[in-house]
Order: sequence, then structure tokens, then C-alpha cells
Amino acid sequence: MTDASENDSFGGRAKRYAKVGRAVGGLAVRVAGERYLGLSLDKGKHAEDLKQALGGLKGPLMKVAQIMSTVPDLLPEEYVAELAELQSNAPAMGWLFVRRRMAAELGAGWQEKFEEFNKEASAAASLGQVHRAVHPDGKNLACKLQYPDMKSAVEADLKQLRIVFSIYGRYDKAVDFSQIHQEVSDRLREELNYELERKHMDLYRAMLSNEPGVHVPLPLPQLSSDRLLTMTWLDGVPLLELVDAELEMRNRVAENMFRAWYVPFYYYGTIHGDPHLGNYSVCEDGSVNLMDFGCIRIFNPLFVGGVIDLYRAIETGNRDLAVHAYETWGFSDLSNELLDTLNIWAEFVYGPLLEDRPRKIQETDGTMYGAQVAGKVHAELRRLGGVTPPREFVLMDRAAIGLGSVFLHLKAEINWHRMFHDLIGDFDVKSLAKRQVSALEKVGISAKDRH
Repeated sequence: MTDASENDSFGGRAKRYAKVGRAVGGLAVRVAGERYLGLSLDKGKHAEDLKQALGGLKGPLMKVAQIMSTVPDLLPEEYVAELAELQSNAPAMGWLFVRRRMAAELGAGWQEKFEEFNKEASAAASLGQVHRAVHPDGKNLACKLQYPDMKSAVEADLKQLRIVFSIYGRYDKAVDFSQIHQEVSDRLREELNYELERKHMDLYRAMLSNEPGVHVPLPLPQLSSDRLLTMTWLDGVPLLELVDAELEMRNRVAENMFRAWYVPFYYYGTIHGDPHLGNYSVCEDGSVNLMDFGCIRIFNPLFVGGVIDLYRAIETGNRDLAVHAYETWGFSDLSNELLDTLNIWAEFVYGPLLEDRPRKIQETDGTMYGAQVAGKVHAELRRLGGVTPPREFVLMDRAAIGLGSVFLHLKAEINWHRMFHDLIGDFDVKSLAKRQVSALEKVGISAKDRH
């Protein structure tokens, strides 16, 4: 049972197009004019204008902007600095509105299905908000309720995102955004599908069942719908509350975060693409709670094999194996210069994994994780004529950089090399493929949901 307003109606799209188009379209016209007249573009000023245009929307495009701001090479430093300031919290819906939305999802007598239901939202973000509730059996619950008309909002914003990419692409040819736009579009549309998110939650509970340091909530299908996801409530504190804890505690949290993200990837070819601070919390014993499963990427096992092949190529200096890894991902016509440039970024990402000793994730000075290395790679790619990154890299890079930021906050000192080798020691693509198929079939994720 859903509101008619939830339909991807022409009227809903038209209103969104008009709102976003006024914000972004003016920028496109100005940039085109400046390029036509041969004027140089003030990227700093343009980045500020772009932030204002996107940040004022407080919707899906803002979420996309946050993704772009955390992935190296997608945008110049000026854009990253401005977009990084965008806040994830949107104004929460009021109680009268929430009551109407809950009735649309669970029926007129929905309140009788809960012992308690908090009128005030516990958290509000770009696509929806969370309310705390109590089940009749006393179990604490979290009810994730999607904002109305999000389908129209997403489709309108994705159309405008293509304009944003074209604006940047007109004066910087280092990165071809075509594959990136498709990947972001697919993932953002998936985030609206709470039935798929419930399956992802079940998948993560299965994949991490042998990890005592990671907790995944239990969904309640009878209290859920396409736009309402009800799950058990997990108590914990924000990660930032532990930045001054003892080193042993900070290391334990970092180790659990590492395994929460990479056990699913190296054992099942699946990754959580959003290590946002609001998507997990920390328990008293240093274990972590994962609470949001809207941004999940399921990879072809060969892609995961390429990740490990490239690590081994960097570790041993085997250029042929590096070429093989890049070709596995879809790169072609790799010149020696292009290979060297791509390896600059690979050596930076894999750097902490190559040293068999306890160390911080980044031991060099700098306020922005990887910004200088990314800038060097970007400049070289532009000089060499550009590159089209595989679409899978969007969430892989986002996860790597997001987790790197977590480890930096914690000032964790861990032997990353040994943790990584514990995961990949007996890696085999065929074995991963079998585990992946078995896990996906068990939770009802069909072939059309796989990537």
C-alpha cells in the first residue's frame, strides 16, 4: 500500500527538474560561455557556486555530491574542499506527516503494531529518517521511513548530475565520467528499494556470522514495505567519541571495522560502499554495529581477483601482472606511462598493506587523505589524454578512502599487512564464486540484483 505521490509521475519530475535545473543550468551556461570566449574558469569560485546549488537541495543530488567528494580523481581539489562541507542531515518530517506515511505503508491501524513509536526522528538524512519504536514483545526497534516522492527526486537529480559531469568534462579531460554516472545512478536507485536493502541486511548477517566483532540488525518483514524498513535497534556510540580512548581500544575498533568491510569483499565479492559515520556505531567492547545497507555492491569474482593480482604485482614489481589486473577491470591500450600513472595511486592505496609491521594507515603529513597523490595522478592522466575508470571503482575507492578516514580519526596502529594476508592467504576466484552464489541464493537476491 503506497501513496499515489510515490509514483514517478511526470508532474513530480517536472517540479524537480525545474528546481534543480535553475540551480545547475545557470552554472552550465556560464561555464559554456567562458569556454566559448576563451576565458579561464575560476574553479574555486565555481566550486563554491556548485556547493551552494547542490547543498540547498538537501536531497539525492546532495548524497551524490558527497560520494563525489570522497572519491579521488573525480573532481579537482577545489570541488572536493567545497563539497566535503555538505551536511548529511536534512530537516526531519513532522509527526502529522510521519503518521500519514506510516499509515500508507502499514495500514490505518499501524500504531497498534507497536508498543511505542517515538514521534521525533532519531536521525534524518537525504533520503529518509529513522524513528525508534518498541515491539509488543518488548524488543527495541528502528523504523527507517523513506521521504515521499523520492523516485521522482532521484530521477530528476541524476539527469542534472549528467550536466554537472559535462560541465567539468568540458575543461578537464583527465577522467571520462560515463561509466561513473551509470554506477552512481544504479546505486542511488537501489537505495530507494527497501526490500532489496532488507535482503542485503540478511546477506551481511550471513557473511559476518563468524565475526564476533561485528553486529548486524535483524529485519522484521511483517513491519516493513518498499519504503519502510523495520529492524532491531542496536545500541552504540558514534565513532568520534572514541578518538581519545586508549590505543588498545582504538585498535580493536579499527580491526573490527576492517573485517566488517573486507571479509564480505574477499570472501563473497561484496562491499558496503558507504562508510559514513552515521552508518555504524561502536559498542563498549569495541565491536561495531552496521546499520545501513542501502549502498551495497556485489562484484564479479574476477574483479576481486584483479584487486589481489594488482596487490601482488605492486608487492613484487611484476608489471605484466599489473597489466593483467587492469585489463581484468576493462582498461585497454595501456602504455608504459599510463601504467606507471595508475600504479602511483595503486601504490598509495596498497602502501599500508605492504609493510609487515604495526603502523598508522597514513604516516605522512596532510589534512586531506590522499589528496596530494590523487592530484599528481589526475595531472598525469590529463597529460596522457585521460582514462575511463571502471564503474566498480566508484564504491571501491569510496570504501577505501572512507575507511582510511576512520582509521586516521582513530590513530590506529595495526599490522595491516597481516590482517590483509589473513583474508587473502588461500584466495581462489572459483571458491569465491561458489560462496557468493550460495549466499545470494540463501537470502533471495536474484541474478538481476547482481552486478
